Amino acid sequence: MQRMFAEDTPWHVPWMREVSPQVEEVARWRPERTVFTRFVPPKRAAEMPGMWRNYYEKWNTMTSDRLGPNMIDLVPSLRALVPPARIFDKMTYSPWTSGKLHHVLQREGIEVVAITGGETDVCVLAAAVGAIDLGYEVILLKDAVCSGADQTHDASLELLGDRFSVQLKILSTEAFLGRA
Repeated sequence: MQRMFAEDTPWHVPWMREVSPQVEEVARWRPERTVFTRFVPPKRAAEMPGMWRNYYEKWNTMTSDRLGPNMIDLVPSLRALVPPARIFDKMTYSPWTSGKLHHVLQREGIEVVAITGGETDVCVLAAAVGAIDLGYEVILLKDAVCSGADQTHDASLELLGDRFSVQLKILSTEAFLGRA
């Protein structure tokens, strides 16, 4: 839910506008328990290892030096919730790679994570599978996730719901908030 996906960039995700009210509702419900992860591109492609260098050579307009720091930030309605909500920056699709987020959640005794945001077939997918690998119960809010590609969004929801049904539940925002 960052500006670089909400605004007119090559990575624009039109569906963000549709899921934003649900994402905001969940974040406002318990802002002190909300963690936003931000995908932070490098300043330049040459700074990245391996295939990430190739990736950013392809998407050179999406590097930090070209975008500027404001475009990497959360959309304003969510940024207003920080603090008490927290931000964890990541340079890969998964928020689990560095181990920092997992360490914080473990220290706080968190066993269940609810996932919202974008993109369902990239960062959301990586976050969900990583959380499953780490033993969390995962709740994916189907009306609070989005993608720039409808077909892979739908396929990702189907994959996660079918293949990981013991470890992951797919709920609507209303059903999730009604559980509390």
